[in-house]
Amino acid sequence: MESAHLVLDGESLSLRQLNVAERVSLSETAKRKIQASRQVVERLACGEKAYYGVNTGFGVLARRKIAPTDLEKLQENLILSHAVGVGDLAPEPIVRLMLLLKVNALAKGYSGISLEAVDMLCEFFNQRLSPLVYSQGSVGASGDLAPLAHLVLAMMGIGEAMWRGEKMPASEALKRCGLSPYKLKSKEGLALINGTQFMLAYAVDAILRADVVAKTADLCAAMTLEAMRGSGAPFDERLHALRPYPGQIAVAENIRLLTTDSEIMRSHKDCQKVQDPYSLRCAPQVHGACRDAMDYARRVIEIELNAATDNPLVFENGDVISGGNFHGEPLALALDTLAIALAELASISERRIYLLLGGDSVGGVDLPKLLMRDTGLNSGFMLPQYAAAALVSENKILAHPASVDSIPTSLGQEDHVSMGSVSATKLHRVVQNVETVLAIELMCAAQAMDFLRPLTSGKGIEVAHAEIRKVVSHAESDRLFHDDIQAMLKLVQSGRVLRCVEQAIGALK
Repeated sequence: MESAHLVLDGESLSLRQLNVAERVSLSETAKRKIQASRQVVERLACGEKAYYGVNTGFGVLARRKIAPTDLEKLQENLILSHAVGVGDLAPEPIVRLMLLLKVNALAKGYSGISLEAVDMLCEFFNQRLSPLVYSQGSVGASGDLAPLAHLVLAMMGIGEAMWRGEKMPASEALKRCGLSPYKLKSKEGLALINGTQFMLAYAVDAILRADVVAKTADLCAAMTLEAMRGSGAPFDERLHALRPYPGQIAVAENIRLLTTDSEIMRSHKDCQKVQDPYSLRCAPQVHGACRDAMDYARRVIEIELNAATDNPLVFENGDVISGGNFHGEPLALALDTLAIALAELASISERRIYLLLGGDSVGGVDLPKLLMRDTGLNSGFMLPQYAAAALVSENKILAHPASVDSIPTSLGQEDHVSMGSVSATKLHRVVQNVETVLAIELMCAAQAMDFLRPLTSGKGIEVAHAEIRKVVSHAESDRLFHDDIQAMLKLVQSGRVLRCVEQAIGALK
């Protein structure tokens, strides 16, 4: 495992590092680049020539030249006026990611910000001081202006923050951390709030969870395939070589690995079934297409991790170039695609849950309807399927792409926006919904497998079944399935069931 202390240089941050980051600092190279960039801004700020955001107003007010004596007030006013976040608070882990990602973007040395300001952001992360950031108010174009403004407010000792699990005024949080309110210098407010770190933080969280979700979906499919005594033929390596999508090939390989040496699969080799429903037979094609879409999103996110996304950017030769690297379109499209792909994993999972509840009889072994013997008096697993269906239908709404929308702002100066922040926040809910549906399928598949004993399944599935039974027991009669679903959700989100499976049979693709 890589060190939990990350030395950031703006060039080499990886998704894997973000899984373990506990402390951050700047590389010596990053410090030198930040200081050199700052010297350029200080030289230009008091000159006669207008430079956007350095000695001018913002947005539609870009033509207004600001007097040198008002440059600090300009930056303070920028933060106060842009801190218009509304809605629910962003989760604290997302805010911590925002802090880390903002430091890494500034570490590239093209922002004209002072080293003291970046060091303060590092202190926020290291001391677990998280500003309260609101989830709505950004249109994802001139950076995530409103969310990032709330991040900067706390640096100034304004607004509220979380420290060690306690909400308090930002001024008090600074005091407890031994920090003083920061006085913004020329261009610093703009450098801090121009950027994509709000939507990128959500993107990082989603793609890291999606890696676990994709493998868990394959485990679900394999487990339900065994429980329903489905055919292994659709997962034949030769078949998938004829349509060689990388995701499809990987999923088929995973299902073959999970079902290796299964007594259940051998027990019905000569049964009367000809073909299984699509939710079993086409799992490689559906899961695989989703994986390929996730790979596209991952590539975009990995580029954005080490990108300079504020405006204007300050170059080594003293050029200050105003452009549009803050525009969230690359992320917006990727996050909308990721939401659609993940929603599909939940959709096909719910169909497999429905199959499990229908009962089956192969080789004289009965799988009872609703996965319970004494139904009538008991409703069995009818309602967990309802819950899964509700989440799948909600995902259909949430998967509508936000990036197809735009609305002009700043009196038309910012006439096309990405809405990437909306793509990000609704994706966060999609991921949770998908994890829950997969948790329900694992619970139902484990219940179904119990009726096939003493036959055993593939080694990987046996390990998964054992891990499930550590948190949820077999249900002989109705009980509070809410508690079972929550226990299964925690199991899925922790990744423990996957780790145990992979320790037993080797890494899944």
